[in-house]
Amino acid sequence: MENIITSKDNPIIKLYQRLSSSKKGRLQYGLFVLEGLRLVEDAIKEEAAIEHILVTEGCQDKYADTLSQADLRNTKVIVISNELGKRISSTENTQGLFAVCHTPQAVKPESIFCDGGRYAVLYGLQDPGNVGMIIRTADALGIDGVISCQSCEIYNPKVVRSTMGSLFRMKIIVENDTDALFEMLENCGVASLASVIDTDAQPVTSLESRSRMAVFIGNEGNGLPHEVSARCTVRTTIPMTGTINSLNAAMAAGILMWEIRKI
Repeated sequence: MENIITSKDNPIIKLYQRLSSSKKGRLQYGLFVLEGLRLVEDAIKEEAAIEHILVTEGCQDKYADTLSQADLRNTKVIVISNELGKRISSTENTQGLFAVCHTPQAVKPESIFCDGGRYAVLYGLQDPGNVGMIIRTADALGIDGVISCQSCEIYNPKVVRSTMGSLFRMKIIVENDTDALFEMLENCGVASLASVIDTDAQPVTSLESRSRMAVFIGNEGNGLPHEVSARCTVRTTIPMTGTINSLNAAMAAGILMWEIRKI
């Protein structure tokens, strides 16, 4: 390990802060950041392309096993002062462990779509917590892939943190052009399911099984645009008997993914 970095003007510290705060910076460098033991360990375990790991001086011994795993992969470990750890942390009580990762290469459609495949399309979601939670739930339920269209950036630190490591396991496609999205689904034989709250939509519990199915999850406040739901193969809804007619986007996505996985 190198000498301890103590200056906030150190290039490595400045890069980390830029990546943490700026989408433009993440796109420019093709890098994103991780914070916390769980995410860093998952990145190592899933053999993510880690540029380097930052650890605070006071946490070197605490994370010795994790750092030794990084050393085995020839990942550079950089020690920073405890004060710098607090400065670059996005949490109130930092764990003192950070990493900079290379953004994975774009996933090709032919590698994600398969017979019996089940997918989630995140259309226009803007809450990083929801996006991260849906990716995490998709991983837990065995969903075959997630497609993001006009939603918040996948490598936003809040999204990354909310995935709890699932980001490294899920196959994710980003396609922000709606026409290209539908063309991709049609060319790959994927039935598109528009999740809506309309009473005349088909209950998700009674959908007909199709070889490949992708459920569209719409914006937190406005749902799916009419022009998007109209282009989908089927309009579906979650049957509800309570006194409300809508759910949080991440909760709704979990139910919908669970149901299409059963078909």
